[in-house]
Amino acid sequence: MKKKVGKALVEVAQCDITEMDTDAIVNAANAQLILGAGVAGAIRAKGGPRIQEECNAIGGTFVGGAVITTGGNLKARHVIHAVGPRMGEGNEDEKLKNATLNSLKIADENKLTSITFPAISTGIFGFPKDRCAEIMLRTVINYLREGKSGLKRVVFCLHGASSYQIFSETLERF
Repeated sequence: MKKKVGKALVEVAQCDITEMDTDAIVNAANAQLILGAGVAGAIRAKGGPRIQEECNAIGGTFVGGAVITTGGNLKARHVIHAVGPRMGEGNEDEKLKNATLNSLKIADENKLTSITFPAISTGIFGFPKDRCAEIMLRTVINYLREGKSGLKRVVFCLHGASSYQIFSETLERF
């Protein structure tokens, strides 16, 4: 599923984020930037130890924040580590919006033209996939419609058919 938004193309795909050949992939990170399980674990396994070493040097970030490292051995040149909320911690929608928005801003600050997102916080953090799709897609579309971004391609790389369907149907509605 693809949709043109401003100067950019927004895509929804069922894929392996560690195989994406975009300028950056987004890691669904924890505030300590420890590459543990899920998306982060896959990035650590394929990207090599350099990414964790750079995260350790940064030291962490806040929920809703994002930081950037190199991509190590990944096809993507960079990893943007975005910290999404855990369900039940309060103000989750705003925190997810901020994690998405801060990732986009970091991409533009580093003059990147393509970025790939996972469904942030929908794994062990327990965020509902439909709410995630609504918040992340709306944030990306609003950001791109402002016309100030240098991004040409934004991909949502989803694991599993149900996540793909939810994000595709949500993008179609926008």
